[in-house]
Amino acid sequence: MKKNRRTLILLFVVLCAPIIASYTLYFFGVRPGTTVNYGELLQVKPLAGTALNQADQTIFRMRQLRGKWVMAMVDSGKCDEQCQKKLYYMRQVRLTQHKEKDRVERLWLIDDGEVPAPEIVKDFEGVLLINAKDSDLLSEIPAAVSHRDHIYLIDPIGNLMMRFPKNPDPAQMAKDIKRLLKVSQLEHAMGTDQKH
Repeated sequence: MKKNRRTLILLFVVLCAPIIASYTLYFFGVRPGTTVNYGELLQVKPLAGTALNQADQTIFRMRQLRGKWVMAMVDSGKCDEQCQKKLYYMRQVRLTQHKEKDRVERLWLIDDGEVPAPEIVKDFEGVLLINAKDSDLLSEIPAAVSHRDHIYLIDPIGNLMMRFPKNPDPAQMAKDIKRLLKVSQLEHAMGTDQKH
């Protein structure tokens, strides 16, 4: 029994090592006393809640995106100009990752149950539309003033770890995500090499 528990703990540590290492390298690996991140660090916590996938009315859980970095936003399905600006930034920031862009997903948590207009869905093709009205998933996301003010970043094991400011600088967002993609890939490769 103890051996099984030890094996399980060891397996968990091995699986989480690349993410933990990427945080360490990213936030503390440059120079003591300096921070390199543009986004605001949040208390890292897993998002375990559920919501409803608007495309097929199935239950959505963050673990469905395991292995991906996720940019997430919260807004009305009516999607005003500010909402569309966030969708645009997320799309462009993902595209600037070039060959790494497939490691990044975009998530729109719709907080009022409204269905977005077809032209918005078409313009921002690829974003996951999730009906999060009254969901426990939405309640797990902290807001300084309003959920709608921010674009959030979720790590590949489903932890909410960062939020970008209202009216963000997309170039700075892209730099943060590029750095995280780089160090998490490096640590993953190092971990794989050590196993062989």
